[in-house]
Amino acid sequence: MLLKYFYNPKLAIASYMVGCQATGEAIVIDPERDVEKYIDAAEAEGMRIVAAAETHIHADFLSGARELAERVGAHLYLSDEGDENWKYTYAPQYSHTLVKDGDTFMVGNIKFEVMHTPGHTPEHISFILTDTAAASEPMGIFTGDFVFVGAVGRPDLLEKAAGIQGTSEAGARQMFRSLQRFKQLPDYLQVWPAHGAGSACGKGLGAIPSSTVGYEKLFNPGLRFTDEDEFVRWLLTDQPEPPAYFAMMKKLNKEERPVLHTLPQPEHLPFDRLEAVLASGAPVVDTRPAVAYAGAHVPGTLNIPYDNSFTTWAGWFLPYDRDFYLIADEETVEAIVRDLIVIGLDHVAGFFSPKVVEQWLAQGKPLQKYAVALPQEVADAVLNGEVVLLDVRGEAELHEDGRIPGAQHIMLGYLPRYVNELPREKPIVVQCRSGGRSAIAASILQAHGFEQVMNLMGGINEWKRLGLPVENGDE
Repeated sequence: MLLKYFYNPKLAIASYMVGCQATGEAIVIDPERDVEKYIDAAEAEGMRIVAAAETHIHADFLSGARELAERVGAHLYLSDEGDENWKYTYAPQYSHTLVKDGDTFMVGNIKFEVMHTPGHTPEHISFILTDTAAASEPMGIFTGDFVFVGAVGRPDLLEKAAGIQGTSEAGARQMFRSLQRFKQLPDYLQVWPAHGAGSACGKGLGAIPSSTVGYEKLFNPGLRFTDEDEFVRWLLTDQPEPPAYFAMMKKLNKEERPVLHTLPQPEHLPFDRLEAVLASGAPVVDTRPAVAYAGAHVPGTLNIPYDNSFTTWAGWFLPYDRDFYLIADEETVEAIVRDLIVIGLDHVAGFFSPKVVEQWLAQGKPLQKYAVALPQEVADAVLNGEVVLLDVRGEAELHEDGRIPGAQHIMLGYLPRYVNELPREKPIVVQCRSGGRSAIAASILQAHGFEQVMNLMGGINEWKRLGLPVENGDE
């Protein structure tokens, strides 16, 4: 048997290719939309991908199951659990099998047994793997968003992201019952989850790629509870804010959507198009590092630096129903587009070279910049109320790390929605944990007409290191 692990660190998502070396057949579990890596890996191993399977209707990325169905004719194994709201409406156009708890299927000599594990979502299933050519007992379980290393799946996404009211507690109680079944599995079973540290699909995920049932029973906090009500309270507390695009992923992963046969190739646009693009109201994302953007940028652009957080914040701020543009180096555009299509942001209408900043100035047009400061440089002004301090961290971080006295809190992802509630008569100092998210926030504020904006370098971490005052984040 062959087991290959694929990990996308920008979204903290994991997928797997399982191959039977005797027959040369392979299946991909929870594939992401960019399927080239699976096709290349199968070819390198002398295998052909004959199937793809999903643990659930994903919220944080676009599944590549239908891409594999079209590209290589993969047969799809999809959940038939849950009510009518949790059915794959696109499935009939492809070769597929709808599976329920207890069903089994084979890929070569490898057996997969379906285990219904609701909680994260009602239709969620896990796959227990047995390599029948070598053993009569199972080897491991693909748990999707059910059990992670050191964490369990969150049940509140349907309510918080998809707007399905009243589902959080019901999902938490389903999760508790699913975990009781999980505890009955053999301790030696390997656990292969769909996410690692940094995912918004749970809290406290570990960075180790796999675990065992026995280890998780000993050390996973979600598996320590014996009282259902206590478990529900714990699970629904301090979950991170779900990115805005999660609701869109649910829709696109179960309904009709475009299937990519090749990676989109946006046009390299000349400088003289930029002014018209900005005037049209289309978003223009400057992907340069925050330091470069702070020093000089074209007014009206949004700064999302191209780093490991880029895809997540792009999903918060970019539209799914209209064109947007990039400012990026030509050699990085393909990688950026590849990251965007993983969450369905296909409308990259074109890109401009970073040289447009110099060209904008050369044409006599004014550039913008924003100030940066260390905590010791602005502490007195902050504590005396001479400036507005805007804290853009998540709610859970306030509870964990406290807050700077007088700070107004708006989580970064919600800032465009509430930006007009901020006062404009005082300078605004933006703060997060270390200075990265607050840099994005500074660009949002400037794009909305705020003129006196400053980013607090080092954030609350540096503030606390210097011994400056912090209050309880629950106050």
